[in-house]
Amino acid sequence: MKSYQLVAFGAALEPNEKANPQPSGTEVLLRTRAAGVCHSDLHLCEGGYDLGGGKVLSLTDRGVRLPRTLGHETVGEVVAVGPDATGVAVGDIRLIYPWIGCGSCANCTAGSENLCLGAPANLGVHRDGGYADHILAPHPRYLLDLKGIEPTAAAPLACSGLTTYSALRKVMDVARRQPILLIGAGGLGLMCLALLKALGGKGAVVVDLDPAKREAALQAGALAVIDGAAPDAAAQINQALGTPLLAGIDFVGNPATAALGFDLLAKGGKMVIVGLFGGASPWSLPLFPMKALTVQGSYVGNLQELHELVDLVSTLPQTPLPIDARPLDQANQALDDLASGRVVGRAVLVP
Repeated sequence: MKSYQLVAFGAALEPNEKANPQPSGTEVLLRTRAAGVCHSDLHLCEGGYDLGGGKVLSLTDRGVRLPRTLGHETVGEVVAVGPDATGVAVGDIRLIYPWIGCGSCANCTAGSENLCLGAPANLGVHRDGGYADHILAPHPRYLLDLKGIEPTAAAPLACSGLTTYSALRKVMDVARRQPILLIGAGGLGLMCLALLKALGGKGAVVVDLDPAKREAALQAGALAVIDGAAPDAAAQINQALGTPLLAGIDFVGNPATAALGFDLLAKGGKMVIVGLFGGASPWSLPLFPMKALTVQGSYVGNLQELHELVDLVSTLPQTPLPIDARPLDQANQALDDLASGRVVGRAVLVP
């Protein structure tokens, strides 16, 4: 099995070769067909998250052990099954749900393994992931039929799509009545525009610093695009919305975007924060009760939501975001391009 592994935080991935693992129990071995390159992989490479004020959330303290094969957006072809694995057969093409929990805590038993309170076992984070020509899934229940979606388009659904879909569900009551605000036009922002339309939303105004990404958002159906660095960005956003802002999603998650979104919210408004760029919050606490505001975090999504998302995307006439397919041996270059903002849509590795 050939893979690209993180062997030290802050270092480039290194190629590794070893024998293919043999599935036991309920495990399923798949040959990787496509593996998305996610911004979260950059945080994994860095070894932590910026909490602001000089504080860092260490991934080592969160149970991440090296070496680790990254990649949590994976589509694979079943090549072997353990003796207790049922419901899949050799040759099946499946999207892998990677946000695997302990299975016994309150959140896991309620169906939200992505919010595991015990010992998470996320693929590409705590277990080896899809930056490899083979990947081991712990149980067939985490393997979803693609329902006709092409593998490179399906792979990003496991994180980019799922994260967006779960966040959108938290604001769709507003989004079906009036436009919402999206901050960030990377892979998640572009995916969000497609899903918003498919779910019957009234559209979105999109904010991004990058002209190329703003143009991509326009092509994807944004009502308007705004340069977040413009001195009058807030005024431009209000004018483009044409109505008080009651809902938005921040796909960036840094102090500047958090402040912009919060300050724009009207009374009773909600901002969902998805992005993990880092920093500390800049909000004035009295405004929460005075304006009855909600700021809600959203972390990927649960298995049921991924099933719903695949059903939805399978009905769309085209891929919900641009795909930049690359060979597996370009994993480091793909990460560098993502870090430098040179990826429009989603880079996907194809072994």
